[in-house]
Amino acid sequence: MGTTLYNYHPSSSPSIDQIGVEERCARFQTRSIKNSSKIGALKLAMSMIDLTTLEGKDSEGKVKQLCYKAMHPHDAMPGVPQVAAVCVYPTMVKVAKTALKGSKINVASVATAFPSGLAPLKVKLDDTKFAVNEGADEIDMVISRGRFLQGDYNFVFDEIATIKEACGKAHLKVILETGELCTLDNVRKASDIAILAGADFIKTSTGKIQPAATMPVTLVMLEAIRDYYYATGKMIGMKPAGGIANSKLALHYLVMVKETLGAAWLSPDWFRFGASKLANDILMQLVKQETGNYQSLNYFSND
Repeated sequence: MGTTLYNYHPSSSPSIDQIGVEERCARFQTRSIKNSSKIGALKLAMSMIDLTTLEGKDSEGKVKQLCYKAMHPHDAMPGVPQVAAVCVYPTMVKVAKTALKGSKINVASVATAFPSGLAPLKVKLDDTKFAVNEGADEIDMVISRGRFLQGDYNFVFDEIATIKEACGKAHLKVILETGELCTLDNVRKASDIAILAGADFIKTSTGKIQPAATMPVTLVMLEAIRDYYYATGKMIGMKPAGGIANSKLALHYLVMVKETLGAAWLSPDWFRFGASKLANDILMQLVKQETGNYQSLNYFSND
């Protein structure tokens, strides 16, 4: 891969107290949100969603339908914000870009042999460049977990840095696939490597491996972002993805973000949810807040 860009040593990352992390996460879930603030928090969460379709059966019609939902989450409630982005495979980027024309919704694309990441660097670069040339505003890449678990941290760093360069003006979200990293210590090491290699966002999961996003894993990643910000003054974004399907859990995540990083990160520019099912649950909660009654899921599109 050429000259190593960075010599990472495991001692560069702090050890993680798993029990302490779990206790802090439990406390975040005890925070209460007043009803007067709940509607605003639900709308904020909606604005942070990356609506996603990443299936082998994806078609132009399905992507167009998802884009329509992204722009029109609930026509009967005009105050509901649009989502942050629509995430698709590279071959569907142009379809999404056309369907979202005139909106401020970004098109994100997975790349680098998603979800396994098991491909030569040239293939990963071609994958990334194709998505960018098709119009992707954001690239979601996966790290080489096998090389990371072998301790080949320089390989992982160099690969991220090379993909970042190929992204051009597109933002790079680096997926750690935390469900395969085994320990919170590894999650912290991978977070530090991704940030130092140029990630604009760090992301928990592909959504194809269980467990996907969890609060302890996300907290460890948020702390890596916090420590980097304290050291450099540079903000890095965060995206938990997979497993966040209800609004109550999403609000717990927002509490964790605010108390760990501060209110500046409570923006789609710096925090995202990779969770399409979450959108319908938020809509149900908003209808409940407005009318006092839950609306059946039959009234919402099934993504």
